[in-house]
Amino acid sequence: MEWFEQVLAAEEARDWDTAIALVSAHAECFSGDHYRHDNHLWHMDLLVRAERFPELAELARTDVHARRRLNGSLGERGMTAALRGRAEDGDRHALYVLLRLLCETDRVQEARGVVQDLGPEDQYANEIVAGFRPQ
Repeated sequence: MEWFEQVLAAEEARDWDTAIALVSAHAECFSGDHYRHDNHLWHMDLLVRAERFPELAELARTDVHARRRLNGSLGERGMTAALRGRAEDGDRHALYVLLRLLCETDRVQEARGVVQDLGPEDQYANEIVAGFRPQ
């Protein structure tokens, strides 16, 4: 059985350790080999599915794909405190995900406060909040 088929079987069995180990051996961020790059994105997805957020957060320090996947997953789970912490540490993408989450859940005033606290001069952050109007 090829490694790819082994990964698919591990995914089906929800054996995340095996799937992650197999994919990561064939993954490379921003590789010239598009298969290795696709495997890198697959690796990030597997980490989210396995809920390995500390590992993903460590990778997110230097890997834009890990950062985006982590922030998106935190947003999907409604984890505003985790997103705010990442935004306070300088992660602008986390700030934008947080602002969208707050606005989409009718917390526009809270989003305005976050902008004032973390990015009053950030034009994009201000645009995100300005685009939402309370119902």
